[in-house]
Amino acid sequence: MTTLQHAWHGARRRRALIILLLGLPWALAATLLTLRLAGFDIACVVGTASLLACAAFATARARQLDRQWLQRQLDGSGASEDSADLLFADAPTLNPLQQRQRAHVLATLERAMPELRPRWPRGALALCWIAGLAIVVLALGWPRSNPASAPARTSAPGSTAAAGPLRLQSTRLRIDAPAYTGQATLTQNALDAKVAADSRLSWSLRFDRAPDKAWLQFHDGRRLPLSEHEGQWQAQDVARTPVLYRVVSEPALAETRLHRLDVVADRAPSVRVLEPAASLVLGTPGQRQWALRFEAGDDYGVAAQATLSITTTQGSGENITFVKRSVTLAGSGEATARRFTHTLDLAALGAQPGNDVIAQLEVRDNHAPTPQTGRSSSVILRLPSAEVALGAELEGRIKKTLPAYFRSQRQIIIDAEALIRQRRSLAAEDFVKRSDAIGVDQRILRLRYGQFLGEESEGAPKPPPTSDLPTSDTPTADDHDHDDDHDHGADGGAHDAHGHDHGGKAANADTPPVFGSATDVLSEYGHTHDHAEAATLLDPQTRATLKAALDQMWSAEGELRQGRPEQALPFAYKALGFIKQVQQAERIYLARVGPELPPIDEGRRLGGDRAGLASRELPLAARTPPDPAIVEAWQRLGDDTGAPDLDALATWQQRNAAYLPDALDLAAAIEQLRIEPGCRDCRQRLRAQLWRALQRPLPQPMRRPAADAMGQRYLDALEAQP
Repeated sequence: MTTLQHAWHGARRRRALIILLLGLPWALAATLLTLRLAGFDIACVVGTASLLACAAFATARARQLDRQWLQRQLDGSGASEDSADLLFADAPTLNPLQQRQRAHVLATLERAMPELRPRWPRGALALCWIAGLAIVVLALGWPRSNPASAPARTSAPGSTAAAGPLRLQSTRLRIDAPAYTGQATLTQNALDAKVAADSRLSWSLRFDRAPDKAWLQFHDGRRLPLSEHEGQWQAQDVARTPVLYRVVSEPALAETRLHRLDVVADRAPSVRVLEPAASLVLGTPGQRQWALRFEAGDDYGVAAQATLSITTTQGSGENITFVKRSVTLAGSGEATARRFTHTLDLAALGAQPGNDVIAQLEVRDNHAPTPQTGRSSSVILRLPSAEVALGAELEGRIKKTLPAYFRSQRQIIIDAEALIRQRRSLAAEDFVKRSDAIGVDQRILRLRYGQFLGEESEGAPKPPPTSDLPTSDTPTADDHDHDDDHDHGADGGAHDAHGHDHGGKAANADTPPVFGSATDVLSEYGHTHDHAEAATLLDPQTRATLKAALDQMWSAEGELRQGRPEQALPFAYKALGFIKQVQQAERIYLARVGPELPPIDEGRRLGGDRAGLASRELPLAARTPPDPAIVEAWQRLGDDTGAPDLDALATWQQRNAAYLPDALDLAAAIEQLRIEPGCRDCRQRLRAQLWRALQRPLPQPMRRPAADAMGQRYLDALEAQP
């Protein structure tokens, strides 16, 4: 089978070689013809395209010798005994007779392999090469349409003038970027380019005949002379600032256009903090490690190593000391986006509770000769002290306990839905009674929530809500015991309009009051809704949400008490949604401290003495007026009254290049008008560029419209009054 494979590949190679030999003379002839007629650059393009076309055609023709072609060749030669298809079949799928025949054919081919390679087309090859070489000889011997450079140089001045202006035959610009950018050398035909800073530029120009001298004229007045070498006019320069330039020669070129050379400066590397997500991280008690992760990016690549600066603060108040350390980190990933990871050992740094650990990463790029640096934002790990940890733990306990008060609205919804499903199996009277009982539960829950808003209690006086409140989903019996309306009073006491007992006994007469107990004092003389802590337990936004939940509970209670649980469910669901928002709300405790204001000097009051008082008027910075020469040039360009001073404009543009929106566009418009003074479009283009460069006028206040006859009489009457 190996011999067969070698013979097959040999046939393919022979076919591809034949096609290449047939096409090479024609590609060579086309290249030389293009070189004589259109120049070197176009000839290179034509030659490359011709070779690629020959290679592609040869590959396609070689691939036509596929497996079916091989089977036909073997069967036609008789070496395979018309069993060539068995050679490429899967052996396990063949029966014993087919396998024996396959082995016999393979043995025959190993002994005597037929010739599969196609024959050399000697006649076609000879004809193609003779014709191609004839075309090459004709192209080389055909006279040029333009005179040679040597006769042109030695001819008289009169003949040079009669020959007409010069023309550029070919242009080439080679760009060698700095080594730190990692960019390969680029060669292009266009003279406009966008290159990296400090790139080395090499121009190579060919004219239709040799000029006396030639140079590159830059818009800032600088000249770069071109020197001739083997018919090519060459020059070299280093790109440092964006410029405009054009090719100038003697005699002058027939077509002169500006070329733009943009220079892209190397940006400093940027560093982004990936972990931690926040700039200030509060540590946990007993924390021993702190993971840091940074990402550094640059347009051409950052260095493989970076420096991590670590600062540890110790002490408090005015006695704070700083300990600085630095660690070298190795990055991973691509050069343009490296990642740096490090885990700080807080114990090794000597960080104690109450200290801060500050980290900042500094990276460098590959800019030569002086690398540029970039720093990340500082991230701070604040290790809590013992007092802060204790306060945080207490806050956490309060937050864990508070949601226990808001858990029975879901049970009311479940009971109402269960009652709706049992409607058909219950009598109408029982259905209404059970619905009313659920409404009573809704009322008890509404009163319990109302205590957090400082609302009036509809039952006996109760202490402010504490952590001892019921936490189960099912209402307790005590809630039903205190479920009294406003028109009922407590036992043995006089009641005010609120239904509270102001002078009677406590609700539980068996328990004697404890002297000095805040709970018993409130139960005896106070109101729950007047308690400051009960009324201001929640922030205003949470109180508004809870108030909306109470409104929905009120509507649900009314529907349930009337035996309509279906109409009560939408209100109950809305109340549950508001309660969930209350559960997730954040609570903020503020210390009750009064403002510490400086004492008022009573001796200076009402004295009219303004000594020591600074003026409160904001100073107005004077704005630099626009250059009057630029304004005049802009007006002249619009009125067509005369040509502006282009030299003064060019000087002003170079002096203010850093402040202009696009300095090169303005310079190009000035140079274009200098080349074509009578071009109206060039004048309008320059005027538009000057308008962009001028300062925008400040907005002026709108003047009050003039008074009409009636208003003027009114103003005159005011002035006539003494």
